[in-house]
Amino acid sequence: MSAISQTRHGARGNAPPRRPPPAPPLLAQGVIWAGAAGVLALWWTGTASVVGPADWLTGAGRITGLLAGYACAVLVALMARVPLLDHNLGTDRLACWHAMGGRYTISLVLTHTLLIVWGYALTSRSDVLHETTTLVLDYPDMLKATAGFVLLVGTGFVSARAARRRMSYETWHYLHFATYLAVFLAFGHQLANGADFVGRKPAQLGWYALYTTVAALLVWYRFVVPVRRALRHRLRVADVRPEAPGVVSVHLTGERLTELKARPGQFFRWRFLAPGLWWTANPYSLSAPPLPHHLRITVKEAGGHSAALARLRPGTRVWAEGPYGGFTEARRRSAKVLLLAGGVGITPLRALFETLPGEVTLIYRARRPEDLALRAELDAIAAARGTAVHYFVDEPARHSAPLTARALKSLIPDLAGHDVYLCGPPGMTAAARRALRGAGIPRHRIHHESFEF
Repeated sequence: MSAISQTRHGARGNAPPRRPPPAPPLLAQGVIWAGAAGVLALWWTGTASVVGPADWLTGAGRITGLLAGYACAVLVALMARVPLLDHNLGTDRLACWHAMGGRYTISLVLTHTLLIVWGYALTSRSDVLHETTTLVLDYPDMLKATAGFVLLVGTGFVSARAARRRMSYETWHYLHFATYLAVFLAFGHQLANGADFVGRKPAQLGWYALYTTVAALLVWYRFVVPVRRALRHRLRVADVRPEAPGVVSVHLTGERLTELKARPGQFFRWRFLAPGLWWTANPYSLSAPPLPHHLRITVKEAGGHSAALARLRPGTRVWAEGPYGGFTEARRRSAKVLLLAGGVGITPLRALFETLPGEVTLIYRARRPEDLALRAELDAIAAARGTAVHYFVDEPARHSAPLTARALKSLIPDLAGHDVYLCGPPGMTAAARRALRGAGIPRHRIHHESFEF
């Protein structure tokens, strides 16, 4: 295995003590499941008996409806960008939970609809089509609920991997807002028609409290806080500098930026108030440690939004939502760290490379030597802190290396004792995960955050 170049020095600095695996994910999952159990208790305490096929179908429809209503609130809360959740669980994990929960929610909604219509049809001794028409047209708030149902299922369809690959991030992002409207439209029918709520004031108040709390968190953290911070910190573009083919760094200046409490490894959602860019906010990581009056991102051209950043003019106003993500030093559990970057995935790792204490090794993979962005900075950091950096490229072949457990262990013999921070394109990160697991690194010490959200 031949690196295109490498810098080796004896590492220095005090290594952090070993810490136990983090508990927040288990705690958050426990809270979610406890809430689901509480929702099921509504049905249990409100159901005297279940007799006959109609009761069984209707009862199952009530249960799936309650769980679907609860799941909608949880899904919105997961993506409300609450700092307590985001910084402790990580945006990537929250997005994965949201995507998985979305699939379950769509399944629950479809099952609820089918079972309720079928159960009611048996009770009234009518056919399913007639019962569907009666429910939609004659029951309170059911027209709105039907519109919400269509929107929710449609949003689920465009969020499917096959459909999402065919549209831009910006288009998908705005279509996803239909979820909020769908939840709003469907809310009324739950209290107006749900047998578990009609005549049960405590249950109604609890449901209102759940949805009101989630709505307040959403409005506050996704709308109010970004506007307040934009007005207070007054971010502007200071300069745009090329770093590699199709890669630029955007330097930004602002006021009182320490109040943002941004940490190396985190990202913001950036809204540049320039023609063609102001209407969307895209996620980009900080590519250098934040300073009191200066932030920097490094972006590779991968679409219309990222390509337009190279043409930004100094003085352009910027709104930055964040900081987000848990891809920080706080995840570290071992005395030694490997940073493994692919392509523009170097951006958050470059900031961590400068700031992580103790023994840190960087491996940076790219397609060609000229694609190694920020290389001069990385060499300077390696020399200054006394650590190691290794570069590998696919072309020319003599400087390439397979991303396997054996190759990594030949480079870092004690790899199994490391924490690993991993960032790069999906194919590279998938291969790296397999290699790292094969090298004996536990899952909880492989830290990865993507932008698949």
